[in-house]
Amino acid sequence: MLVVETIAKIRRAYFQDKKPIKQICRELRVSRNTVRRVIRSGATEFSYERSVQPQPKIGPWKDELDRMLAENARKPKRDRLTRIRIFEELQSLGYEGGYDAVRRYASSWTKTEREASAAAYVPLSFDPGEAYQFDWSHEVVLIDGVTTTVKVAHVRLCYSRMLFVRAYPRETQEMVFDAHDKAFAFFGGACARGIYDNMKTAVDTIFVGRDRAYNRRFQQMCGHYLVDPVACTPASGWEKGQVENQVGVVRRRFFVPRPRFKSYAELNAWLEDRCLAWAKTHPHPEMRERTTWEVFEEERPSLVPYAGRFDGFHAVPASVSKTCLVRFDNNRYSVDARAVGRAVEVRAYAEQIEIWQDGKIVGEHARAFGRGKDIYDPLHYLPVLARKPGALRNGAPFKEWELPAAMRRVQRKLSRVPNGDRQMVEILSSVLTDGLDAVDAACAEALSEGVHSSAVVLNILARRREPGPTLTVATPDALRLSCEPVADCRRYDSLRRPDHGKIAGAGRDGPAQALRDESGL
Repeated sequence: MLVVETIAKIRRAYFQDKKPIKQICRELRVSRNTVRRVIRSGATEFSYERSVQPQPKIGPWKDELDRMLAENARKPKRDRLTRIRIFEELQSLGYEGGYDAVRRYASSWTKTEREASAAAYVPLSFDPGEAYQFDWSHEVVLIDGVTTTVKVAHVRLCYSRMLFVRAYPRETQEMVFDAHDKAFAFFGGACARGIYDNMKTAVDTIFVGRDRAYNRRFQQMCGHYLVDPVACTPASGWEKGQVENQVGVVRRRFFVPRPRFKSYAELNAWLEDRCLAWAKTHPHPEMRERTTWEVFEEERPSLVPYAGRFDGFHAVPASVSKTCLVRFDNNRYSVDARAVGRAVEVRAYAEQIEIWQDGKIVGEHARAFGRGKDIYDPLHYLPVLARKPGALRNGAPFKEWELPAAMRRVQRKLSRVPNGDRQMVEILSSVLTDGLDAVDAACAEALSEGVHSSAVVLNILARRREPGPTLTVATPDALRLSCEPVADCRRYDSLRRPDHGKIAGAGRDGPAQALRDESGL
């Protein structure tokens, strides 16, 4: 085959130097036919592709080898024969060629089959309320001035193409539960079938074909919303192509350029508004004369009614330290001081943490993300303050405790008197029984009277806890007295007579009889 350098020399010798063909053939040692072909074609490069590849050894066995390869591809993966085993099987039938020929042919056959199956797709059609698709994506935003990679949950209704997007710090199971709850509340219902990839928060084990061992909590969520989960084939994203396409559209339209927000709550409110605006302004991919929102309004009556919030938490056991703290997800949360020394269960939700012991909540906090944070509730430490009132001044849980205005004034006044810390602890302890608002109102009343001691504040709270006056019952006319007695203590003076310093009629019945005589009874 001629190289491009030889072709260029022939063209320059003939067209530029005006040399005859015979001289060019002699100088470059090429045939006349070659020189004539270069001159007449005007090409600067020639390539040769063999139309038929001779296969002297494997050629007669191609049909049998095709049959063996096709039969082997239909078997389960663990039962498939290796290429060396296929070569040995072919040898047992009389094949006399080498292994390399079989290996090369098997490689080209596999590549051809894979390209043929990957190049063609079957268009899918869904009925209203039949299915939705779920997926995750990673996007970059600025939250409170910090560049953050957020995990975005995507939900898409297959019939109307209605979309829902929500951002989270993680892709954990409790985030999956919260994303489904927010999406179904947004749509006003769920679909009969949910299409997922094989995410670890949903699928524990992948079996042959479509069989999956789903996570127990994930099955509970699907049972709550009446959804039948379906997992795609591994590495086959086209089986949920709608939501895969939505990931790209949302990334280009919503997250470019990088949006800025103060918190996740602000980001998610903005995403929900963008989803609504997108659906109301863009046409449906198939029903071009109608918007996505109009088709969604048509699909909404076919959805499975929204069943309310699923109690989607991730539970882990934990122990309580002597400082009333429970460690979870690299952070520490406070619990009631009475829970110290016993095991607890931490229930992690997408936005909050609940700590349970003996069937009761002993701690509840907004969830913190990051590392090394201590989250306190000062009310948890009030029983400890009753024994150690000095901890009120330097205790970490109380340094950033924002008390109401009246309670802060009382605390400042008590800090300047002896035994003031103990008095303030007595006032704070009443918050557990009366509530923060009631204690603040009692402090305000005490300050209005010019006092601030704990005895006065506690007395005000006790008086407010007393039951109100009983209702006056109307007396029937039949029970009314015709002559009501008069409350006049001067009547008793008539009983006293100066008789040797004794009261007249001091016998056993004397005073009583004298009283009856005086009253006329």
